[in-house]
Amino acid sequence: MSEIRNKKLSNDEFFALREEIITQWPTGKDVEKLEDGIAYQKTIPPERVFTTALNQAKAEGRTLVQPRAGVALIDKQIELLNFLAKEGEADLLPSTIDSYTRQNRYEEAKIGIEESIKSGKSMLNGFPAVNHGVHGCRELTENLTKPVQVRHGTPDARLLTEITYAGGFTSYEGGGISYNIPYAKNVPMERTIQDWQYIDRLTGIYEEAGVAINREPYGPLTGTLVPPFVSHSVAILEALLAAEQGVKNITVGYGQCGNLVQDVAALQTLQDLTDEYLRRYGYGDVTVTTVLHQWMGGFPQDEAKAFAVISWGSVVAALSHATKVIVKTPHEAMGVPTKEANAEGLRCTKQIINMLGDQSLDVNSLMDEKHIISEETRCVVDKCFELGEGDIALGSIRAVQAGVLDIPWAPSRYNAGRMLPARDNDGAIRIFNIGSVPFSQNLLDFHKQKMEERAKYENRKASFQMVIDDVYAISKGRLVGRPGN
Repeated sequence: MSEIRNKKLSNDEFFALREEIITQWPTGKDVEKLEDGIAYQKTIPPERVFTTALNQAKAEGRTLVQPRAGVALIDKQIELLNFLAKEGEADLLPSTIDSYTRQNRYEEAKIGIEESIKSGKSMLNGFPAVNHGVHGCRELTENLTKPVQVRHGTPDARLLTEITYAGGFTSYEGGGISYNIPYAKNVPMERTIQDWQYIDRLTGIYEEAGVAINREPYGPLTGTLVPPFVSHSVAILEALLAAEQGVKNITVGYGQCGNLVQDVAALQTLQDLTDEYLRRYGYGDVTVTTVLHQWMGGFPQDEAKAFAVISWGSVVAALSHATKVIVKTPHEAMGVPTKEANAEGLRCTKQIINMLGDQSLDVNSLMDEKHIISEETRCVVDKCFELGEGDIALGSIRAVQAGVLDIPWAPSRYNAGRMLPARDNDGAIRIFNIGSVPFSQNLLDFHKQKMEERAKYENRKASFQMVIDDVYAISKGRLVGRPGN
């Protein structure tokens, strides 16, 4: 594999790759003519276009609510999503893709569809869009009243992108870092960066033809004690990579960590820092919006306590004025939620947002946290540019190799896994072991002080046990994992 560079794919490069990609499964024949997909996208009414909804919400300071949801069969997916739009009052809709499709195992997805038809219930944990093809996707999107997004977790999602764009989806999640390191064990960064350059170039081609498609890097990563600067750095890197390929609408995300001040500061700095780096490197025409993912860690078994966790995430979304929030359900600890539980989570979130949308936090503590997160993020992103000698594609790969970009709890064997987070005495996520993350001395001293303050309060040494305690704390009804709790 040749060395990856952050350079827009030429038409020759793109279409040579495309000839191979659309032959990966028989439904690929339906996207042979790229212009057909572009023409179809232009027929979609504005009320079903993701970028229209996001840009309007951002201009008005509103937060939109969106669930996760996906089942095997088209008619059942239509029924599910329309239920969530009506009964859950969802502003935006998803189609969560099944695990077989995420691994490009389309033959097994086909069997899952057949078994679902026989049994009368979904035998897949999501919507197999590649198998349903362009016409199946259009049947779905045309029977919805709200914009719909592809949500997945696929390292190589190129065929999925082709089919769903032509099928009428107007937003697409993922990126070459965020859909590799947290999801895959043995996929090299070079491969996913290259594959997602193709996806972003396809998005850019649609954009150049007058079709606005939203792209969303995946913010929560592993969803477990991920410090804001880590997810921010990934979001910025993926936004820069996407912008080079012609993407013009990007939604950067963050997974709720639990401390209100830190979470609100994180959402606000995420918008500011992404805008800052896009302007600095010549992509000032890109529109940036934000998404908060409600708590992605372990949930309490008790349904009432689970609702409290959802409500807390809704407070963060409202006070930070995130453009949208991805909503969890009170059945998170029990597996796949019912559509009724999904709707309850949406209505709970919407109620909180309506109540708190005009309120704000203590200015001084918020500004302090925003300053810390911004300084941490710049340390990492600037080092990525340094490692890549100015090229952020190469720099991203080298940063993961060096442990400069180090994602906690990731399964990838290419991830260093040396940096360890833990909570401070107020529940904000700090760093217990810095690994090779290139913080300034001031930041290193700050995190050490925060860990020592907690250790003194709990009358124990700062140790790895704190990290373990914090991983399970919220599922046990606490934010900070204290001894004996």
